[in-house]
Amino acid sequence: MSTATSAPSPAGPQGPGSSPRLRPVTVPPPLPPLSPRVGLRATARHSFAIARRNLLQVRNDPGQLLDSTLMPMIFTLIFLYVFGGAIWGGREGDYKQFLLPGIMVQTIMFASRATGFTLSMDFGSGVMDRFRALPIARSAVLSGRIIADVCRLLLGQVVMLTFALVIGFSVKTGVLQAIAAVGVVLLYGTALAWVSAFIGLMVKSPNTVQAVGFLWMIPLQFGSSMLVPTETMTPWLRAFAEANPTTLVTDACRNLLIGGPVAGPLAGSLAWCLGLMLIAVPLSIRQYRRR
Repeated sequence: MSTATSAPSPAGPQGPGSSPRLRPVTVPPPLPPLSPRVGLRATARHSFAIARRNLLQVRNDPGQLLDSTLMPMIFTLIFLYVFGGAIWGGREGDYKQFLLPGIMVQTIMFASRATGFTLSMDFGSGVMDRFRALPIARSAVLSGRIIADVCRLLLGQVVMLTFALVIGFSVKTGVLQAIAAVGVVLLYGTALAWVSAFIGLMVKSPNTVQAVGFLWMIPLQFGSSMLVPTETMTPWLRAFAEANPTTLVTDACRNLLIGGPVAGPLAGSLAWCLGLMLIAVPLSIRQYRRR
C-alpha cells in the first residue's frame, strides 16, 4: 500500500497549530479612463490628427474624390446641353448663368453623403473600437471626420468653379463675393455632413446609409431653385421650394456670383445651417457614445 506524499509548502514547513504564512499582494494602480475629459486645445489636436488620417486615406484612394469633382462636371454637361433647351426655352438670359451656381450646391449635397457612409464603414472594420481604446475626446472622432470631408468639399468647389469658368460662366460681381458664395455653400455642406454623420451612426449597414442619404435629399434638391426657377412650379410646390434651405443657399450663391438681392437668402441660409448643426451635432455625438 503506497502512501501519498504532499509537496512542501512554498512558504516553508509549518508546525502543528500554526497559521499559514501569507504572501503580500501588490494591487496594481487603477487604469486611467479610456476617454478622459480633455480641454479644447487637446480636443482640437485630436480632431486634426484624425482628420489627417482621413485625408491620407483619400490620398491613397483618389476615387473618393469622384463624387465632388468628376460627377458635377457630368451633371453640368447633361443639364446644360441635353435638357437646357427644354428647361429654359425662349427665356431671356443664359441658362448657364442660372444653372452653374445650382450645380455647385448639388455637388455639396452629393458629396456630403460620404460622411455617413465612411463612418459606417469604420464601425464595420473595427476602427472605431481602436479609437475608443485611445485616451482621446469622443467628439474628436466625429469632428476629425467632418474636417476631412470639408476639405474634400472645398476641393470639389474649386474644381467646379474652375470648370464653370472654362465652359463660359462669368462672375458678374467680384472676388470677395465669389469667395463668400463658396463659403455659404461650404457651410451648408458642413451642416449636411453632420446630418449624414447622424444617419451613418443610426443605421448599421453602409449600403442602407447610402440609400437613406440619397432618399432624404431628393426633395431638397429637386424641390428647389437649383435647376429651375420657382416661378414655374405649381403653388404648393413653390411654397415648399421657397422655404427649402437648398433654395435659399442656391439663391444666395447665385446672387453673390451674378448679382441680385443677397440679404434675404443669405440670412435664411445662415439660419438653416446653424439650426441644422445645433440639432445634428449633439445628436451625432450622443449616438456615437451609445453605439
